[in-house]
Amino acid sequence: MAVDPTGSALAQLMAEDPGGPVVMLNLLRFAPEGRASYEEYSRKAGKFLKRYGAELLYAGDGTSPLVAEERQAWDAVLLVRYPSREAFSRMVADPEYREITELRTRGLEEAVLQPTVPWSSRGGS
Repeated sequence: MAVDPTGSALAQLMAEDPGGPVVMLNLLRFAPEGRASYEEYSRKAGKFLKRYGAELLYAGDGTSPLVAEERQAWDAVLLVRYPSREAFSRMVADPEYREITELRTRGLEEAVLQPTVPWSSRGGS
């Protein structure tokens, strides 16, 4: 299962950049015994969020879903706001940040990392 962004996915992220901040939805399924590794990654990642102007908006554990297909329940959900897609791209390319990503990879069985666009910027309500 996918847990890390690929080079082509990062290129698409930048190609679709509408400008402005981006809130990344993180849906996480921990590997067996992986939560501790992910928590260590999270502690170490905080300085990189600060360095690149990002902010953790929400982090919480998933509970029993009200509506979901099989395997759509997630162990944890995070929302992280980056000042731009370019700031996110710079962070994941940072050699010092890349040294800690193995903790994230080892801790996760599956993940969704979904950039979001505010409805107000798309003409919606």
